[in-house]
Amino acid sequence: MNSNEDNVKWFRNAAPYINAHRGKTFVLMFGGEAVQHPNFANIIHDIALLRSLGVKLVLVHGARVQIEERLAAQALPQQIEGNVRVTDAETLLAVKDATGSLRIHIEALLTMGLVNSPMHGAQIRVSTGNFVIAKPIGVRDGIDFKHTGLVRRIDAEGINTQLNFGSIVLLSPIGYSSTGEVFNLALEDVAAQTAIALKADKLITLTEQAGLLDKEGALIRSCGVATVSQLLAEQEDHVKQLLLKAIIQCGKQGVERCHSVSYASDSALLQELFTRDGAGTLIAKDHQEQLSAASIDDVGGILELIAPLEEEGVLVKRSRELLEIEIDRFTVIKKEDVIIACAALYPYPEARTGEIACLVIHPDYRGGNRGLRLIQALEQEAKIQSLASIFVLTTVSAHWFIEQGYIEQAIDKLPEGKQKMYNIQRKSKAFTKAI
Repeated sequence: MNSNEDNVKWFRNAAPYINAHRGKTFVLMFGGEAVQHPNFANIIHDIALLRSLGVKLVLVHGARVQIEERLAAQALPQQIEGNVRVTDAETLLAVKDATGSLRIHIEALLTMGLVNSPMHGAQIRVSTGNFVIAKPIGVRDGIDFKHTGLVRRIDAEGINTQLNFGSIVLLSPIGYSSTGEVFNLALEDVAAQTAIALKADKLITLTEQAGLLDKEGALIRSCGVATVSQLLAEQEDHVKQLLLKAIIQCGKQGVERCHSVSYASDSALLQELFTRDGAGTLIAKDHQEQLSAASIDDVGGILELIAPLEEEGVLVKRSRELLEIEIDRFTVIKKEDVIIACAALYPYPEARTGEIACLVIHPDYRGGNRGLRLIQALEQEAKIQSLASIFVLTTVSAHWFIEQGYIEQAIDKLPEGKQKMYNIQRKSKAFTKAI
């Protein structure tokens, strides 16, 4: 396959994501070190591309590096108390200088950087303003933090007005009080509070690393907020702690998806948003319902859940003995220890494929994307088992599986072992999906 065919294939595969992201609100958070990186020009191009695809964008930039450079150049002392900078009058001048210069630089890149990019000719409007209302940290443990503050509230209405006009909103780590004071804020505080106030669909954090890393330094491809909390408990670096706290706060207060990707990679941002496997870490909001591998104690609950569909002939009947033998194939969703959904993965390693079977949602809990959560979990398990595809046989749910990216295939394309077990009288249709 030549490069043009590869590009067309990628574009086709990206089409569902393009459609899904259109009209959604993303908050992008990046520090001053990201702006200094040689790859930042490519990030700017990708930001412009996202805007052209109908994504509503709020950019929140930091300036720690630039503030420290100005303080060092002026030989001004830095007072850090409890990992928080004390901002006196002289430090505040350096903060204003650093954040103002950086904001202008980013605006210039968004305007001039398009000339030599694929987005040449596009009109990108950037809106800044007093959207962040702040309050002072005050005195803690006898330390007066002076002009260092916290976010009091975000002017979500004002930001949404600019987003609806088609502008990219750019926020600095600076806040204003109702009395006309200026406060130095933490990037992570501004980004998290903005995402929450806007009810953003995504918070995207751009970091030096590829994403969130486990104890061994391996990239975590996807996880829930509970996993991020565990990482926070093990993290000693203060700046990384702030990042993890922002992700946790967003996940607990309604932001459905957070992403962590590298600002040093030319393609990471677009890969994360427009490909199945992504490039960084996807953090999904934890649900009150728990998704987990089934255990032998779940056999009774699964039997009770699937019994009505077995009686209707929608599912093939399973005995308790068979289910006990196959229980390690099942994944379940529980609410208050009651099983409300289940599905199973039966691998065919010799054919590098697997079957999703017995996908059942309790009638009282349909319509909440639980079926999608189950098949995504099983798709991830299939990848771990080095399977290249998965398939399903269904008599009543064909359209739903098609919506999830499955394609109908002939029965004689199924693994040989499955063909021998195929029940002609049921007339089930087969659908497959590459993973």
